[in-house]
Amino acid sequence: MKIAIVIPDGAADEPQDSLNDMTPLQAARTPEMDRVARDGVLGRSCNVPDRFLPGSDVATLSLFGYDPERYYTGRAPLEVVAMGIALGPDDWAVRCNLMTILDGKMTDFTAGHISSEEGAELIASLAANLHAEGHAVEFHPGVSYRNALIYRGRPGAPAPFDDSTRTTPPHDVPDQDAADHLPRGTGSDLLRRLMEAGASIIQEHRVNRARIDAGKKPANAIWLWGQGKAPQVPTFADLHGLKGAIISAVDLVRGTGMLAGWTRIDVPGATGYLDTDYDAKGRYAIDALRDHDLVCVHVEAPDEASHEGRADAKVESLERMDHAIVGPLRAALESYGEYRLLISPDHSTLLRTKAHDRAPVPWALCGSGLSGSGKPYDEISAMEAEGPFLPHGWRLMGVHVLKR
Repeated sequence: MKIAIVIPDGAADEPQDSLNDMTPLQAARTPEMDRVARDGVLGRSCNVPDRFLPGSDVATLSLFGYDPERYYTGRAPLEVVAMGIALGPDDWAVRCNLMTILDGKMTDFTAGHISSEEGAELIASLAANLHAEGHAVEFHPGVSYRNALIYRGRPGAPAPFDDSTRTTPPHDVPDQDAADHLPRGTGSDLLRRLMEAGASIIQEHRVNRARIDAGKKPANAIWLWGQGKAPQVPTFADLHGLKGAIISAVDLVRGTGMLAGWTRIDVPGATGYLDTDYDAKGRYAIDALRDHDLVCVHVEAPDEASHEGRADAKVESLERMDHAIVGPLRAALESYGEYRLLISPDHSTLLRTKAHDRAPVPWALCGSGLSGSGKPYDEISAMEAEGPFLPHGWRLMGVHVLKR
């Protein structure tokens, strides 16, 4: 059996006045997603247990069939897998956002979607100039504003962080006072010192001077969050005997796939933003089906549109996914005979708040042996369909997707 998973990140939402009181999924012209729902099972799931913040780290683990309560150790450790950074048993990974803070406000957690090249220059400056006496810290460039700090621990030495360390995802507190969301708990003093010193290093960097001259937002601050130690996760092949592949422009999602033992497939033109190459993602997914049992395609664009409060961009991203990825991928799957196609966001991201939300997400699953719901793919239809509701979203993979 061939299996495909399509993740429209953050697609689930609320009805919008600007969309005639429809959700983006309702307003978007998505005949292929609707066909998946009408021909198959339409359900809902909670991918984030109550004790976790609603984010793609926990939610993606759930979608891939891993219980976050058992396997989740933090966001950054998942990302650094994709960055090729190995963590020892005493090491910690921490996400390092390059971001814009103006007048004390969390103005832009992406620093105006700074380019990876500009970001790498700023991270190199931090690596060369930012030191913490008595601590071994490293800075590593990632994609755009998404970078990493690695704390190298010493065997037998106490770690600076523990389960009481609390940090805040900057995308969850847009336009709020930065001082209200600084790290707290064990090790927070170290993180705060690094954030303060890091800001002074990059604020006057030539990259930022050039961005200001060009009318762009400067990356005038760093934000440290998502800390954790290396997780121990069994591979998907060991659990299910299936060979998987992951297609994403976001280190977090491809790192989670790689941790599961899936093949990482990098697609030229995939950006992790609204301008990603949807057609290329569809083509590469179809190619990957030839020698993989399962292919997962993740698209960040709907989530980014919500963070920017742009309903029109969210609708457009869903329509482009439908045309370039869902339709061609289903046609390819059907040519193999027995198949399953799952459409599911990882979490909700609300245009109203510009932040993630823990509301249940709608999912649709079509393929061999599945009867139809008769309803289109959206949040309201999923509630009306009275299909499966999974309070533990990680069970979706084993109970429904892989069940023959």
